[in-house]
Amino acid sequence: MKLRTGIHRRFTDPSGNAFVYVAASAAIMAVDPLSDELVMAFDGEGRESDAVITGHSDAEGAASALKDLIDLGIIRPADEPNPPRAPMPPMPFPLATLVLNVTNKCNLSCTYCYEYGEDRLSEPAPGAKSKRPMMLEETARQSIDFLFKSCGERPVVTITFFGGETLLNFGTIMAAVEYAEVEAAKLQKRAHFALTTNATLLTDEVIRFLVAHRFGVTISIDGDQKEQDRHRRYKSGKGSFAEIVPRIRTLLKTNRANRGRPIGARVTLTQEASSVMDTYRFLTEDLGFDEVGFAPVTAAKKRDYALDGSAYDRMLAEFASLSDDFVAAALADRPHGFANLNDLLRELHQGIQKAHPCGAGLGLLGVSTEGKLGLCHRFVESESHEVGNVRDGVNEPVRQAFLKRGHVDAKTDCRQCFARPLCAGGCYHEAHVRFGDATHANLHACEWIRGWTDLGLSAYARIQASRPDFFARYETS
Repeated sequence: MKLRTGIHRRFTDPSGNAFVYVAASAAIMAVDPLSDELVMAFDGEGRESDAVITGHSDAEGAASALKDLIDLGIIRPADEPNPPRAPMPPMPFPLATLVLNVTNKCNLSCTYCYEYGEDRLSEPAPGAKSKRPMMLEETARQSIDFLFKSCGERPVVTITFFGGETLLNFGTIMAAVEYAEVEAAKLQKRAHFALTTNATLLTDEVIRFLVAHRFGVTISIDGDQKEQDRHRRYKSGKGSFAEIVPRIRTLLKTNRANRGRPIGARVTLTQEASSVMDTYRFLTEDLGFDEVGFAPVTAAKKRDYALDGSAYDRMLAEFASLSDDFVAAALADRPHGFANLNDLLRELHQGIQKAHPCGAGLGLLGVSTEGKLGLCHRFVESESHEVGNVRDGVNEPVRQAFLKRGHVDAKTDCRQCFARPLCAGGCYHEAHVRFGDATHANLHACEWIRGWTDLGLSAYARIQASRPDFFARYETS
C-alpha cells in the first residue's frame, strides 16, 4: 500500500528531539527517532509501505512504529481524501461575548483608522439618515438582556465596550455595568467587562470606575512619542502622546495597587514602524504595561502605510527576537508580556482546531449604537454584514449562511496548509478590506502566518524541553 504523511509540520527541540504538529487533529506529538525516520520517508507523494519496511534494518520495529503513526493519523493511505472537518456547531450557538460599540465618534483622527478612515466599510447613502452617534442607555440594557438570553448555560459572559473612542460615552458604560451586574446576580451568572480606549479621556473618575469593576483594559498606543504621533493624532494634527502618557501611568499605578486584571497595550504595525523589540521594551519597561499585543495594520495595499512583503518579513524577524526573549523568561520562571506568543502557545497546547478564524458570528457579536447586530465590532457600521438586532435577536438564516461560506473547508487555498487549524483563512474584516469579500482567505498574509506558526512551534519545543510545567497555566483557562 502506498502511504504518505498527512498535512503536518515537523520541528525539533534544542537537543534534536523531533515533534510533529498534525493539522488534521491540531495535536503536537513527540516522535522517537524511528518514527521520525518514517515520517520523513513517507513525506511528499508517499512511498510503498512494503518497500520501506522490508528494506529497514529493524523491519519489525519499523512495522510497529508505522502502525502507531497510522493510528495517530500522521501517516495515511496516499489515495485517501483528507478527513472532513467538524460540521457547523449546533445553532443557535450560545453567545460568550457581546461588543457594544457605544459610540461611532472619536476625538482622534488616526490616519490608518479602519472604521473612519479611507478603508471604512461603507459610505452612507446619499440623503440617508445619520446614524446615532452615541448608544442610549436603554439600547445598552437591551443589549445586555439579549446577551443573557442568548448565552445558554454559560456561567460567565463578557461585555466589551468599544468605539470610536469608547470613553466619549462613559455615562452609558456606567449604566450598562450597573445593570449587567444586577441581572447577572439574578441569573446566578457572572459578567466580566472589557474596554478599548485611546487613553485621552482617562480621568481620575474613569480610572476609579474601571479598577473598581475589574475591567480588562486595552489601550491603543503605537509606542514612544515618535511612533504614537506618527499616525495617532488629533484632528488638528497635534500628537496624542503627551496627553495620554500621564493618564496611562495613573491607570497602571492604581490598577496595580488594587491587584486589578492585566492591562494591555495594542500596537498597530505599519510599513514604517520602529522595531517590535524597541516598542515592546518601551511599553513594558518605561510605561509599565502588563502585556503588549501587535497587529499588522488593516489597510488596502495602495495605502503608503500598508505592509508589503518585505515589511512582513521584517516583522517576522522581529517577532522571532521577541519570541526568544519570551522563551528565556519562561525558562527563568519570569513573566513576559508578549501577548501574541502567549496566545499562540495557549492554542497550540490546547489543540485548538478552528473551522472559522475567530468567534465572530459564533460566540461573539458586535452591537451598533442603534442596536443592530454585526459579525463583530468591526462590522457594526456595515449594513451588508448585519445579522439582526438586540430587540428581535439574531437573523439565523443570514448568520448561518455567512458561517457556511466562511468555513475553512470552503477556502480551497487553505486545504493543504499546516497552519489552517490556527488561522482558518484569517480575519474577516481584513479579507473584506483587501479582497472585497469577508469570507476570502487572506492570501497576502499566508507566508507570514506560516512563519509565525513556525515560531510558535519552535518556542513550544524549547520550553517543553526544559520547563514542561510552564504549560500548566494553559490547562485551567
